[in-house]
Amino acid sequence: MKALMTVRTFFLWFFCMAVGLWALRFLLAGVETSMEFVAYHAIERRLAFFAHVGLAPVALMLVPLQFWTRLRIDRPALHRWLGRVYAVAILLAGVGGMLMAIGTQAGPVASLGFGLLAVAWVGSTALAVWHIRNKRVALHKAWMIRSAALTLAAVTLRLEMPILAMTIGLETGYPLVAWLCWVPNLMIAEWMVRRRPVMGAAQPA
Repeated sequence: MKALMTVRTFFLWFFCMAVGLWALRFLLAGVETSMEFVAYHAIERRLAFFAHVGLAPVALMLVPLQFWTRLRIDRPALHRWLGRVYAVAILLAGVGGMLMAIGTQAGPVASLGFGLLAVAWVGSTALAVWHIRNKRVALHKAWMIRSAALTLAAVTLRLEMPILAMTIGLETGYPLVAWLCWVPNLMIAEWMVRRRPVMGAAQPA
């Protein structure tokens, strides 16, 4: 069991950091080169685009830190400040994602999928913040699990998209990945929450 937890922790850190840093490659390579497929957003809705592509990776790289037990117990003030950064990053990146979803050229299926992801992402994070401000630790943890699962859509999208592109093509695969990147994540998160509904209620916030 301990070995399994170690492996899970390693992959969480690896994928969050690797995908987060890779998503920021536009800072060096430029949008046209690194994000050619969605570069039109940088022209049509520049503020929303850069809020999303600039801050979503920050939220992703903060996920392992937010679930790091030793940090939460030994450095609670740092945990809270990182949580604030995480929440603000998701608020701005999520609103940017909503605007990008509305203006996407990938069609209504992709627009609805990514739009609902943005709404659920911001909403679950807001509920996590609201519960911890009211000292409801167990509910805060439950909503943080849901929030993290939606943040990890950035990882699952990058794992699924090459497979879909090679099997059914990018034009068909992109609208599908708008749903596949987050709905299974959220289902797993919900299973985790319901499996242990009072998980960690006695631990400090």
